[in-house]
Amino acid sequence: STESEEFFHRVTVNPITGFPILFVVIYLGIYKFVGCFGSGVLVNYFQSVFTQQINPLIDGIATRLLPWTILQDLVANEQGILTLGMRYVITIILPITTTFFLIFSILEESGYLPRISLLIDHLFKMIGLSGRSIIPLILGLNCSSAGSLVTRTMESKRERFIISLLLALAIPCSAQLGIFIGLLSQNFMALIVWAICIAFIFAIIGSLTAKALPGSWSYFYMEIPPLRLPHLRSTLTKTYNRIRWYLSEVIPLFLLGSVIIWLGNLIGLLPWLVHSLEPIMLKLELPKQASSMFIYGFFRRDYGAARMFDLHHAGLLEGRQLVVSAVTLTLFIPCLSQFRFMLRERGLKTTITLSSLVIIFAFPMGYILTKILLVLEVI
Repeated sequence: STESEEFFHRVTVNPITGFPILFVVIYLGIYKFVGCFGSGVLVNYFQSVFTQQINPLIDGIATRLLPWTILQDLVANEQGILTLGMRYVITIILPITTTFFLIFSILEESGYLPRISLLIDHLFKMIGLSGRSIIPLILGLNCSSAGSLVTRTMESKRERFIISLLLALAIPCSAQLGIFIGLLSQNFMALIVWAICIAFIFAIIGSLTAKALPGSWSYFYMEIPPLRLPHLRSTLTKTYNRIRWYLSEVIPLFLLGSVIIWLGNLIGLLPWLVHSLEPIMLKLELPKQASSMFIYGFFRRDYGAARMFDLHHAGLLEGRQLVVSAVTLTLFIPCLSQFRFMLRERGLKTTITLSSLVIIFAFPMGYILTKILLVLEVI
């Protein structure tokens, strides 16, 4: 009825009741469903199937059909197209993005997303943005490329720049978010530290950028649809379309990344890059193998997060190292896909400026966090 719709509208946009509701939605939808179920239960199941059954089968077939070890390494073994690239897509990216896109489609179908925009409008004003900015930022949680694309709907060049910077710096994509929640939730304090760090950096960088750039707030107008129960068919259709779009973006870059890694190993470039990053890893008190996370992350943010997942399951990243890795990877350089969209939407000068700021910012923040955690001994 109209009265009940008006009541639920008021409680979702009133800060006193709206923020607790938002917290419950994030806890149940993102933490429990995406992080614990998607990144935990589903990923662990698919990983075990792949590592115990499918990967050995692929290795065996490659050994029998391909006469040279070089070609075998291209498609199979530790870093092959099928055993690394496609394994990441099927066992890590697909379960996490499916659960995330399902939750996102439910929230969209219910009419709740625009009410989140109204709820946080006053908070975003402090960093020079309007509540409408939540749309590209939430889409950035789907994929930073999609968020970058939607910045064109922002009214001012100033607002578009701030959102593009925050997308490149402090907004993890869905696969990154799911992996981080899945790994860090093993120690809830680690998850809290990561969330606080990213929220703090988001607020500080947004606020400083808003003060540094000329211009004023943009006015916020948005059509608010009625709250309703999500329609099953529409929800599933939107989820399917988003997964299909996401995989069409992910698979080519993951396969390309596997080929480039193979070539890099072949000509010695990848070991050189790994070795070059080792001093930085030591400053962050991470194992030297962790440098591969950032090299993989250059191709796709979720590729780097998937590598982090592998390193953890190999026993190389634990406790404090997971938090530092997650924060630094979140802040790290935009991936090739996001870089391409930023280039198209913002131009070469702005894209290079934003990317340079992110590169310069990420590792020092990781170093500072390492020292703080060592002193506090909270993890």
